[in-house]
Amino acid sequence: MNGSFKFSSESVGEGHPDKVADFISDSILDACLAQDPRSRVACETLVKNNIVTIAGEITTSARFDYNEVVREAIRSIGYENERDDRVFHADSVFINNYLTRQSPDIAQGVDARAAEGKATDEQGAGDQGIMFGYACAETPELMPAAIIFAHRILRKLAEVRKGKVVNWLRPDVKSQVAVNYEQGKITHIDNVVVSTQHTDDVSHAEIRSFIIEEVIKKVLPAELLSDATEYFINPTGKFVIGGPEGDAGLTGRKIIVDTYGGWGRHGGGAFSGKDPSKVDRSAAYMCRWVAKNVVAAGLADICELQVAYAIGYPNPTSIHIETFDTNKVPEDVIKAAIRSVFDFKPAAIVRDLDLLRPIYRGSTNYGHFGKADLPWEQLNRVDALKAFIARQS
Repeated sequence: MNGSFKFSSESVGEGHPDKVADFISDSILDACLAQDPRSRVACETLVKNNIVTIAGEITTSARFDYNEVVREAIRSIGYENERDDRVFHADSVFINNYLTRQSPDIAQGVDARAAEGKATDEQGAGDQGIMFGYACAETPELMPAAIIFAHRILRKLAEVRKGKVVNWLRPDVKSQVAVNYEQGKITHIDNVVVSTQHTDDVSHAEIRSFIIEEVIKKVLPAELLSDATEYFINPTGKFVIGGPEGDAGLTGRKIIVDTYGGWGRHGGGAFSGKDPSKVDRSAAYMCRWVAKNVVAAGLADICELQVAYAIGYPNPTSIHIETFDTNKVPEDVIKAAIRSVFDFKPAAIVRDLDLLRPIYRGSTNYGHFGKADLPWEQLNRVDALKAFIARQS
């Protein structure tokens, strides 16, 4: 991380087709958990033109109108304008439902009960896989700067769109921010890219001026912007056709946007539409929680954590930490502290983060990490980590 370099991260807004799909999947998950906290949900969504297809496996006692949940999700994003959303509109999309029950072979591995060939009667991981968590002291959110800056732009755009500050903004939008580093320290923002869907009665000049002055400069640190910062605003010149009318959307296709913007490593598993028995989601949240508490405790300026699981088995098959030479105490001591303070069994993750609740729609957009209200963002194990370290002195 030494020398001079630029690093870019992107974010996408609620109306981006892939995020429409993610939000529908998480809306169905929340609807299940609201009635039946033990629901098993793996819901995938495809959106294109005027069609929404939901498919996957759900085992739940919850009873609700799936079509209405889909329509409400689309409506809350903002695809309800009669003039502009002629193709993809909350009230007129066609919905195909291909949801079935979870395979009993998978269920017996995950459930806290004995089964032939299963090593224990504890709740096991819902699948094999590797998950990463990351935290750094670069921003107040303990997240990499580029991805946090990209998210800030889109949160502001959603705020002004839904508040009708201007009437030409539409839901589909993307941002990208390039941050310049010298010897591992941020010196300035090199460039910002924003492409926002708009109505066809607004000029490019008006869009550019508003985005730069009323959005970007309102949310990015003024000391990192300068006359040399480049702004690429709707660089194609026109972005009227967007959302699922302009492109297909699929659940789980924005995993880098959802995590660390490419700065921290990613295990490959997507989050949205999965209940917390799926360690793709819950263990990634766990790893972020651990890494953030390690950094907040002052044990390292950077912490990246990797865990691995075998399907049906409760204990991780491996746990690895990397502090990139920023650790204040030996890494083996940090690892021992982590193992003492945190329990990585799937049932313990669900218990300690209180994950059997309808909280997942709040995680879908603008990154799953860095939001102060989410349980895996809480700094509630800092004192326990410090106490363990003190006992080793």
